Amino acid sequence: MSTVNLCFHGVGTPQRELEPGESVYWISEQTFHDVLDLVAERPHVQISFDDGNASDYRIGLPGLLARGLRATFFPLAQRVDQAGSTSAAELRELVAAGMAIGSHGMRHLPWRGMTDTDLDAELVTAREQLAEASGVGITEAACPLGRYDRRVLARLRGLGYQRVYTSDRAWARPGSWLQPRYSIHQDDTVAGMQSIFDDRPAFGSRVKSAARVAAKRLR
Repeated sequence: MSTVNLCFHGVGTPQRELEPGESVYWISEQTFHDVLDLVAERPHVQISFDDGNASDYRIGLPGLLARGLRATFFPLAQRVDQAGSTSAAELRELVAAGMAIGSHGMRHLPWRGMTDTDLDAELVTAREQLAEASGVGITEAACPLGRYDRRVLARLRGLGYQRVYTSDRAWARPGSWLQPRYSIHQDDTVAGMQSIFDDRPAFGSRVKSAARVAAKRLR
């Protein structure tokens, strides 16, 4: 069966100043728990968290554990131990609780169009820092702001990342190296998320989605 990759960003009240446009990715605690209840009944839905917000540990982890769920967390290396973000100690507690840690880069900037030096900081230095902070090797990455191209993907492959996640809002093939995700927004409803989880897109929609992803991979 195909996989639905669901991505959370922030839950509840932010504990740091948000970037422009970021607030739309923050959802209420009630919505978070209601969506987790849906996921708990659907093993084809996989969970991830981007940005490394403090709510990952404070709200996300207890919610997951209460339902026997597992998730992958993609923090930003530069924000570890900063106010409003997860600490290194909390990342290690996530790992101890059975969660996985990936990389969302260094500074929450799009990797597409970066210089080689800046891209190395995002893909190499950030991975090293997150590995040290979490105590585990980093083998997966999530593209910030969902932006990528063939140069970025080639660099990620060359560096040995085993799986890369995007924000292309499509169902995914479980074994694919490039994994699209659905990022939940503050205006999404529980009923709408249930429809995403249960109603596989029609053939025409799948073709359009595949063409969109192919265009990004080839540009």
